Amino acid sequence: MPEQTGKFTDQINRVKYFIDNIASIIKARWLVQHDNSLIEQLLIDSRKLIFPQTSLFFALKGPRRDGHAFIDQLYKKGVRNFVVSEAVDALSFPEANILQVNDPLQALQTLVAAHRKQFNLPVIGITGSNGKTIVKEWLNQLLEERFTIIRSPKSYNSQIGVPLSVWPLNEQHELAIFEAGISQSGEMEQLQKIIQPTIGIFTNVGEAHSEGFVNIRQKVNEKLQLFRHVQTLIYCQDDPEINSGVAALWQQLPNNKRFEIFSWSMVTEATLQILLVAKEDGKTTISASYRQQEISIVIPFMDNASVENAIHCWCVLLHLQVPHEEIKQQMQLLGPVAMRLELKKGINNCSIINDSYSADLSSFTIALDFLSQQQQHGKRTVVISDILQSGRSEKDLYAEVARMLQQRQVNRLIGIGERISHHQTIFQSAGLAEMAFYSSVDAFIKELPQIHFKEETILLKGARVFELEQIDRLLQQKVHQTVLEIDLTAVAHNLKQFQQLLRPSTRTMAMVKAFSYGSGSYEIANALQFHRVDYLAVAYADEGVELRKAGINLPIMVMNPEESTFDILVQYNLEPDLYSPGILALFEEFVKKQGIQQFPVHIELETGMNRLGFSQAELPAVLHALRSPIFKVQSVFTHLASSEDPQHDAYTNKQGELYMQMVEQIQAVVSYPFIRHVVNTAGIIRHPQWHLDMVRLGIGLYGGDSSGEGGLDLREVSTLKSTIAQIKQLKEGETVSYGRKGVVTSDARIATVRIGYADGYPRSLGHGAGKMLVNGHLAPVIGTVCMDMTMIDITNISHVQEGDEVIVFGAALPVKQVSHWAQTIPYELLAGISQRVKRIYFEE
Repeated sequence: MPEQTGKFTDQINRVKYFIDNIASIIKARWLVQHDNSLIEQLLIDSRKLIFPQTSLFFALKGPRRDGHAFIDQLYKKGVRNFVVSEAVDALSFPEANILQVNDPLQALQTLVAAHRKQFNLPVIGITGSNGKTIVKEWLNQLLEERFTIIRSPKSYNSQIGVPLSVWPLNEQHELAIFEAGISQSGEMEQLQKIIQPTIGIFTNVGEAHSEGFVNIRQKVNEKLQLFRHVQTLIYCQDDPEINSGVAALWQQLPNNKRFEIFSWSMVTEATLQILLVAKEDGKTTISASYRQQEISIVIPFMDNASVENAIHCWCVLLHLQVPHEEIKQQMQLLGPVAMRLELKKGINNCSIINDSYSADLSSFTIALDFLSQQQQHGKRTVVISDILQSGRSEKDLYAEVARMLQQRQVNRLIGIGERISHHQTIFQSAGLAEMAFYSSVDAFIKELPQIHFKEETILLKGARVFELEQIDRLLQQKVHQTVLEIDLTAVAHNLKQFQQLLRPSTRTMAMVKAFSYGSGSYEIANALQFHRVDYLAVAYADEGVELRKAGINLPIMVMNPEESTFDILVQYNLEPDLYSPGILALFEEFVKKQGIQQFPVHIELETGMNRLGFSQAELPAVLHALRSPIFKVQSVFTHLASSEDPQHDAYTNKQGELYMQMVEQIQAVVSYPFIRHVVNTAGIIRHPQWHLDMVRLGIGLYGGDSSGEGGLDLREVSTLKSTIAQIKQLKEGETVSYGRKGVVTSDARIATVRIGYADGYPRSLGHGAGKMLVNGHLAPVIGTVCMDMTMIDITNISHVQEGDEVIVFGAALPVKQVSHWAQTIPYELLAGISQRVKRIYFEE
């Protein structure tokens, strides 16, 4: 029996670590030492805690969040092992093990690099500007029958993501596939130590994430550091920067350390020389010369990126000596890679999370985290298939799944597959409220009419072979084919872009009024709550009630309180904006009758917007009311009239100065501190002098920047898309739509798209003013926009068929451009998207 010090190997040769061994590996100093805990999970995000007793929390410091601030919270939840860089109060954590290092991130990387050294197996390391995740997932699809594989979950390729990907590696794995991404010089050296690849893939190089590099050549050289110790490097030699970079690295290495080059090319001689790429009927045939033989594959894709990604995978399989007949067969079965978790409305007021393209513990953990963010329903259901090729015993595997479900407070489990059904007694012992098991998806669908789904969040998680998307289609709320996709990852990214402009002490109020600018209420609010914004603001009380009912517990300011809603303000703990003597007097009278004291309110001041707010002349009424203990002032704020326009900067500063004068008068009456806030999205960028205690972030969250000065890397959050209902061949002189104003001046192909002004597509975009994106090309609107349909001219666009997708706006066609065509602003276009348009929320 091994002693409980250092590390040891159990019956299935899984390396285990105890805290004293980890302290030695990362060269830490003990601040508190209680026992020699077993460590199985590495934790860097307090919101993603699953197994407290066996987790080691690394208190990482970011630009706005400091992990040390969450130690007390985690300790109360049962976490007992911490890596910190700052001193802590030892008396507050008597049962903890606390290790101190100079840099917890470096300690995390050092620990996992040491863990990686315990294993001798083929490791594929992938880097490049694009295609990393697709190549990784396709290699898994192509090789999972041959190997027990561990791979990076989703796009975990950063300085934090890579160590979290490599940590689960154990002796049962026969092949590892990890991706590595960098954003600045010097980062790849550390990732190389963690991944230690034996086979390298350089997918391509482009402009993505180029801000941290002098030029493309430096970027190539930095990425190549991942491959300094590989045995084989796979890349396309048609890119001159990559080709010359590889040659330079190869020359730098000693003769006995040089890697084998496996190159491919479409233009010159290479290890795999591409002879022909033929695209037809949704498939691409790729012919090549390899070792003086002509070989070929067929893939079920036609886009150039898929062709490039497939060739990289082809090279790997050839290098691994997979028989070519098997390669041909597997390539034809390649499926699309789900790069995101989708959230959509389901039947009976349910919410559906679709992650039905893979099933492994790493991605299951991510999916459960996303499920846990959703607070709109009290009940949580998980539909999960057999987990294949996990590299561990089934009993151990499903016991961990059961613990994960229990920790995430999942109410119901539906297992699909013979293996998970065989181990249902494990789940019974986990104490789940409801369970059901089915041998196959078909067996589940047969019983579906007897299964009751209502007002719950349902996660679908399954291996591709089980085709759980059949269940997704049956559970979805049936609506027409126009959808608004909302990227929750982009929302979080945009939030961070603005927060980096703020002092750590400056709070953020997120504007989720008007259905979050058309993007949805509780779904967006859930994401913002998860990412720890400080305040939410809605226009009317009923919007706040909806958020409260959906489980949002952040403070919520109601900007337009009405007398008829005073009771629900109190009932749902909503904080009114008091902006005039009339509304102040009415709410004061209501609160007095209720016998309430210290009710939280916000005071809006009029400084030049001339919309709502107390003027300087009306301020005495406010001061008189605030002398009583009825109200507790949460914040005092004003609106800037033209914060985005440099021509009005003097006026903006005048507003700010008047605001500060009025605030001083309020502060003289109110003995406690309150929050001061002035700036909106444009003001955050252009007027840092007025950031004060809090900023209000609105359209910027959704990718808009009206100032034009930000230089921020904002992402489009919303993509409005529809499909083509019908295609018509028209002759010169024929007309399109109502009023016969759309005249065809020559023979044309006209597509009818399933979107109209009832969906929020403005009539002002008719008659050629607007355009839609079809197969990557702009198609002008022809004729009048109808209530439910709009016609576009696709004459000059090839390969368009009925049922094809049409982008109305999105990343490739920004909403700012479409609003310009419509002679309006992005706010109006986004807020005008009809509620009948289905919203799909996804997280990358």
